Amino acid sequence: MKYDIILCGVGGQGVLSVAAAIATAAGIEKLNVRQSEVHGMAQRGGAVLSHLRISDSEIFSDLVPSGSADMILSMEPLESLRYVSFMKPDGVLITSNEPFINIPDYPELDTVLNKISKIKNSFFVDTANIAREAGNPKAANMVIVGAASKYLPLKFSSLQAAVEILFSRKGREIVDKNVMAMTAGGRI
Repeated sequence: MKYDIILCGVGGQGVLSVAAAIATAAGIEKLNVRQSEVHGMAQRGGAVLSHLRISDSEIFSDLVPSGSADMILSMEPLESLRYVSFMKPDGVLITSNEPFINIPDYPELDTVLNKISKIKNSFFVDTANIAREAGNPKAANMVIVGAASKYLPLKFSSLQAAVEILFSRKGREIVDKNVMAMTAGGRI
């Protein structure tokens, strides 16, 4: 088994926390994991990209080759279009429908969403509203993990355990709200 993911978004959206949750869950299941991150101008709202590779055998490179990603997982719709060339023909693209308008010439949102909707196996997630309804507006990134869970080669219980590990230092309430957000994302 081999599963390659491109994770993307904008600085401050929690892309690296998404990568950490999935990588931790893979580790819980004793799978091999390789990850590479590009932060760019992340602290100033710039692009964030992470390559995440999961396998039950040895992984020789951290980078996902173009045209071979099983999943594009994006916290921002325009960023998903930037990396769609990494997706293999039968891959899946999951993106938040919520834009992070960080550039003056951001295209019309309807145009961006229309382009994404024409991509085979593309799905939109209303991360902001789902996170708010789950009790933590800051947990939109965990909503996207939940939405991706049905396509990942990982057990939901492993993802939940990973979230508990990653957020445990912030206290039980934060752990529970993030688990609730991920669970709500998994229902869509």
